Amino acid sequence: MRSGKTASVPARDAPEVALVRRARRIDRELAKVYPDAHCELDFTTPLELLVATVLSAQCTDKRVNLVTPALFARYPDAQAYAAADPSDLEEAIRSTGFFRPKARALGGIGVALVDRHDGQVPTTLEELVSLPGVGRKTANVVLGDAFGVPGITVDTHLGRLVRRWGWTVNEDPVRVEHEVGALIERKEWTQFSHRTIFHGRRVCFARRPACGACPIARLCPSVGIGEMDPVAAAALVKTS
Repeated sequence: MRSGKTASVPARDAPEVALVRRARRIDRELAKVYPDAHCELDFTTPLELLVATVLSAQCTDKRVNLVTPALFARYPDAQAYAAADPSDLEEAIRSTGFFRPKARALGGIGVALVDRHDGQVPTTLEELVSLPGVGRKTANVVLGDAFGVPGITVDTHLGRLVRRWGWTVNEDPVRVEHEVGALIERKEWTQFSHRTIFHGRRVCFARRPACGACPIARLCPSVGIGEMDPVAAAALVKTS
């Protein structure tokens, strides 16, 4: 996942009512299609989710889930990451890619948690983004899935889909987060993120979306940019 510190976002007018209605209708339809949408990183504690999310940068969740069981057993708490030998930590996460900067981030997170938060993962966006290697996207994942605090996770899938739906033209994740947040009810932010990411991974692909098999095609202004033949489109759809 891409990191980044908090950026200032200029004030903007409230979105038009018709756009809000369309956005919420899409969210309701996605809720029907993906009733079990969830974070696809395996974790049992806030620290495990934070670590897994850092590792997921430029890496698939499936790969991260292969690495984390042994990692979590070896480094069970913030103190263990703070005291970790960098070369050992690098080797443990090597297969996730970019293992050197990720290892530095995990070690730095461990030190910061021990020094500033009594070894516990903080529960506010401001405190989370102050940790090494943690940006708003990672912070929102942790807030939403570890602490039940609504947040919008603007990963590549969500950003791509909301632009296709005409909700924003922005590429900047912070601006996208704020614009989408103005359309979707706050209580739905976390689940909306999961539903949209599920849809982006399974149907609305970057290069060849399965438009002909898309359950929300009738609501999408970009329908037709991908495969329209129903049979060919259905063959593209991923089930997991």
